[in-house]
Amino acid sequence: MKQATCLTFFMMPTCICLSFTVKAVESLSYPIVETGQERVGLQVNYKDNNDGTISDLSTGLMWVKERSARMPWNDAVAGAKTCKTGNYSDWRMPTIKELYSLILFTGNDGLGFNTTEGFIPYINTNYFGFSYGNISKGERVIDCQDWSSTVYLGPDFRGGRKIFGVNFADGRIKGYSDTSPQGGMPHKMVVRYVRGNTKYGMNEFTSNTNGAITDKATGLMWTTDDSQKGLNLAEAEAWIKELNSKKHLGYADWRLPTAKELHSIVDYTRCPDTSKSAAINPLFNVTKITNEAGQEDYPCYWTSTTHGIKPRPGPAGSAGIYIAFGRAMGFMFGHWTDVHGAGAQRSDPKAGNPANFPKGRGPQGDAIRIYNHVRAVRVPNNGNSLQLPAGI
Repeated sequence: MKQATCLTFFMMPTCICLSFTVKAVESLSYPIVETGQERVGLQVNYKDNNDGTISDLSTGLMWVKERSARMPWNDAVAGAKTCKTGNYSDWRMPTIKELYSLILFTGNDGLGFNTTEGFIPYINTNYFGFSYGNISKGERVIDCQDWSSTVYLGPDFRGGRKIFGVNFADGRIKGYSDTSPQGGMPHKMVVRYVRGNTKYGMNEFTSNTNGAITDKATGLMWTTDDSQKGLNLAEAEAWIKELNSKKHLGYADWRLPTAKELHSIVDYTRCPDTSKSAAINPLFNVTKITNEAGQEDYPCYWTSTTHGIKPRPGPAGSAGIYIAFGRAMGFMFGHWTDVHGAGAQRSDPKAGNPANFPKGRGPQGDAIRIYNHVRAVRVPNNGNSLQLPAGI
């Protein structure tokens, strides 16, 4: 990365623009790019190389511009070795963290599964090829998910493997079975290969003497403890405000993390069913909960990012994005199960009564908790990132 980079906080009615030095940006092996909403993080900076590849000048990753045809996960993995786009021979399947770097929360869900009306893709289509599911062939609009290389270590409720993927049609991370529910045939999704910055997605956590945790890879500082109780989004914001009023750990510039920032601390080598822990580095303290199936589990955490630029109609209202650090529960086949995996990214109404959703919401009955936990973040002045004014 050789360009100057701007970090912005978009706050009505003004926009505050603060710049990293080139040296500071280049020192981060896992730079977090903005979501398209909060204007927190590095600005999206793509370059079309006119050879079928797109360079992300902020992350150091290069992508194949067009996605593949739909194929089984094993074929997608094998295909990276034969991909020669742009005359490069080192293409690989993206990890879920690499793939998620492409998501933009300027997208929107539409009016149903059988029409594209109201849908806006959650990816920059000025640079990247994208198409919805083929309605004329009986597919749903959202049947256009991208495979990642990240395998969920927990069980799949269908008995096979669960592979994490990003759906750029509806703006979510979910674990997808590698077998189809129709007859156990291989489940087919698309893939977009990546190369460059092999350290992207790898954390470098250090526990600070004041009790905070810094990730040298992203330049972010986190609270070791979470809120220890579930909060709706307004209560979550009030909790952050209280941290700042008390100068928690000596700082008054804590805030809710964006979806991409929070996703950066997911540890996909951990999950409740294998490591008996939350999907996060054990340096972090995580409050235990009891999930909808009565299991000991770990919370979902709020982000500052809204899901969909237009609020949902009905009781769901405006939805806030959360990331599951425990099982991502859903009501399927008459019972609650870990339908999408620890590390999934979904959304909840920002306020309301969870009792209004006794069997969850959506095709997989996503559990609607509304009262999620909170973990605060800030950008420290450590030479690798930018000190932000208190209160932003």
